Amino acid sequence: MIDNPEVHGSRQAGLRHLLNEWDPIGVADVVDDEYDCLLAPLWDRLTGGATRASLSEYLWTEVEDHFGLDPERCDVDGFAERLLALAATWTSSEL
Repeated sequence: MIDNPEVHGSRQAGLRHLLNEWDPIGVADVVDDEYDCLLAPLWDRLTGGATRASLSEYLWTEVEDHFGLDPERCDVDGFAERLLALAATWTSSEL
């Protein structure tokens, strides 16, 4: 976990931004915190070394069970790749 609140806030904002760009429900332009329920679980997975497959599996379940959407229409695998690319920009000293 990040000890520096500024770094944590910056990383959380980046993750929130990415979630809002993905916007599987299509409401991010109206509600900017719709996906905050995914922030902590994704943070834990990304800082814990999650793979694309494990991220895709988690997102698939959330999209289907929590949001009631068809995961096949939400590019879950593509979003998992974007999450990993974001996490790759974080240095280990910031985690």
